[in-house]
Amino acid sequence: MTTIKQDDLIQSVADALQFISYYHPLDYIQAVGEAWEKEQSPAAKDALAQILTNSRMSAEGHRPICQDTGAVVVFLKVGMQVQWQGDMSLHDMVNEGVRRAYLHPDNKLRASMVSPPIGARMNTRDNTPAIIHIDIVPGDELEVGLSAKGGGSENKSKFTILNPSDSLVDWVLETLPTMGAGWCPPGMLGIGIGGTAEKAMLLAKESLMEPVNIQQLLERGAETPTEKLRVELYNRVNDLGIGAQGLGGLTTVVDVKVAEYPTHAASLPVAMIPNCAATRHIEFTLDGSGPAVLTPPKLEDWPEVTWTVSPDAKRVDLDNLTPEEVRSWQPGDRLLLNGKLLTGRDAAHKRIKELLESGQGLPAGVDFTNKLIYYVGPVDPVGNEAVGPAGPTTATRMDKFTEMMLSSTGLIGMVGKAERGPVAIEAIKKHQAAYLMAVGGAAYLVSQAIKSAQVLAFEELGMEAIYEFEVQDMPVTVAVDSQGSSVHNTGPAEWRAKIAAGKNQ
Repeated sequence: MTTIKQDDLIQSVADALQFISYYHPLDYIQAVGEAWEKEQSPAAKDALAQILTNSRMSAEGHRPICQDTGAVVVFLKVGMQVQWQGDMSLHDMVNEGVRRAYLHPDNKLRASMVSPPIGARMNTRDNTPAIIHIDIVPGDELEVGLSAKGGGSENKSKFTILNPSDSLVDWVLETLPTMGAGWCPPGMLGIGIGGTAEKAMLLAKESLMEPVNIQQLLERGAETPTEKLRVELYNRVNDLGIGAQGLGGLTTVVDVKVAEYPTHAASLPVAMIPNCAATRHIEFTLDGSGPAVLTPPKLEDWPEVTWTVSPDAKRVDLDNLTPEEVRSWQPGDRLLLNGKLLTGRDAAHKRIKELLESGQGLPAGVDFTNKLIYYVGPVDPVGNEAVGPAGPTTATRMDKFTEMMLSSTGLIGMVGKAERGPVAIEAIKKHQAAYLMAVGGAAYLVSQAIKSAQVLAFEELGMEAIYEFEVQDMPVTVAVDSQGSSVHNTGPAEWRAKIAAGKNQ
């Protein structure tokens, strides 16, 4: 019999969540480095360089890779001969570990969990509860798999039940482009096949814990039907030309994982869940000898890539920005933002809508006239930081508020990640505004450009409050110009055609 101490599991969970907040899995970051080496799209190559530079900075500084430090997903395989020393339930032990990790004073992580899921949606303030899956297995050890799953990628999860005669590959290729770039490619795709609806989703999620090894598979050749499916999906998804951050390019995924389970003869359940550029997971085993020992990766094993400012980047004075200057920006222009930048996400936009509809107007001290709004929910600062990691959130969630903001507040532009939908693009074109894209997965790098931060309104919303940032040379790209032209439409189309042309030569 093995006896595992309650405190050992709590400490191991806390240590592991801190560990993965600033250390990418080395196999993933090396795969991104290989993607950077071969990338031919300048926009995608720049985005990959930011992701790689951000990863190294986070590893060196022990600060989060991404401001969205995720929902904690836990897979526990409990040996049937394991005994426990303690008085807490297994769920409570895990959640205490989560609590300690996310409230760590030297590297406080962003709490994103809200309860209840409908209605008040109040932040739990410590990122509990975790999503926990328990399996009782033979043996006398506890195997633990932890991931911190960001909302941008999780929101793009897809599920269907195909007819047994339908093509799974066709469904993936038709569905993936509809997911946009909010999942921050390049990442991994987890594909769950079989079982029932909930089993397929669980298979897909757990498959994302596996190592990145598609290149080894390509070198030795696929042998089984599952391996052949992985290779086909990997090649054909990358042929779509979606590229890093959806800007168009050669690498959309660095690996595809497939997990299977027997299913009903009348069914073919299929789940697809992406992992983002902030891929975070770790596995360890407890055998009763103490907490898990986590070995940091060697910094010299990181790809030797350092992002630098593009020589053609234009500096923008946000404190004297005019509609005329915004109208002069062209799709793909690289800008460096300087001055006062306001922030706001879903909850803040909802509050603004309620205030405007009630006739009360904007909160005191909030003025969007000729300003930009940054869609961000930052990590709390530590030490001398003005703000913690502060990368962009998915802009499409604010699409339904765009017309209101542009028509009623004096706002002339927005900053976020990924594409905008038709409703937002129409509003941008109508008001001759612009949408700028910052790189998702480069949160710590972006935060270095933020020199001061103060809450202007809705402080009770925590990370969703309205802040005023003072920024210096914050890098962004013009993603939608005042005429409604979107690089997230033109870029992938261009590179899909180039990839196809190259294969036909």
